[in-house]
Amino acid sequence: MALQDIQFHAGHQECGDCPIRHRAVCARCESDELSRLEQIKYYRSYEAGQAIVWSGDRMDFVASVVSGIATLTQTMEDGRRQMVGLLLPSDFVGRPGRATAAYDVTATTDVVMCCFRKKPFEDMMVQTPHLAQRLLEMTLDELDSAREWMLLLGRKTAREKIASLISIIARRDAALHLRHAKGALNVDLPLTREEMADYLGLTLETVSRQISALKRDGVIHLEGKRRIVIPDFDRLQEEAGDDSDGGMLA
Repeated sequence: MALQDIQFHAGHQECGDCPIRHRAVCARCESDELSRLEQIKYYRSYEAGQAIVWSGDRMDFVASVVSGIATLTQTMEDGRRQMVGLLLPSDFVGRPGRATAAYDVTATTDVVMCCFRKKPFEDMMVQTPHLAQRLLEMTLDELDSAREWMLLLGRKTAREKIASLISIIARRDAALHLRHAKGALNVDLPLTREEMADYLGLTLETVSRQISALKRDGVIHLEGKRRIVIPDFDRLQEEAGDDSDGGMLA
């Protein structure tokens, strides 16, 4: 979809009042640096199912996800598609210094993004160590997440994969809202069961069966199709094969 066809979000939010302020790329910026970002930012909104950018497209912006969930997908030459990542609130889209997109990015839910014109943002990175430092931290976190997914897809059982995905989403939701990922948690699952199957390399039937098993065993409770209640987060991590810090159990 052409950039001019994208809906622009009508609202404008001051950086200091942004719900992702403490986790986004601007998290370490001082007030004068935030003022400079204000001058190069704008908002875009996308409907669920809408393409944000296609692999190979030229990108004239970088952005932070303010609300909603998007997927990163790679398509092979024969048409097969693999979901390779999730973009959750505060995650960064685009790469300074790279002219084109490496993956298809698609809105899974309605998405609002805080966008920055690319060239001014790249110039600011050179002049603003806080911005460059935070982006480096986020890039290293993304690398850790990619390694976590390599382990999940390569070594974990179907039950552990489902528990791991729920655990990852719950941890991110708790961090975004400055809560401890302990005790009872409520979280909205951003993916359909079909999307979970695609993401985890499982069949739809396996996903449904394992979710039902986790519910039957009291690890999770379901409220509607997407709302998940986690009575004991440590128990969920045990089911995922992880320890209390998110690492693998010996």
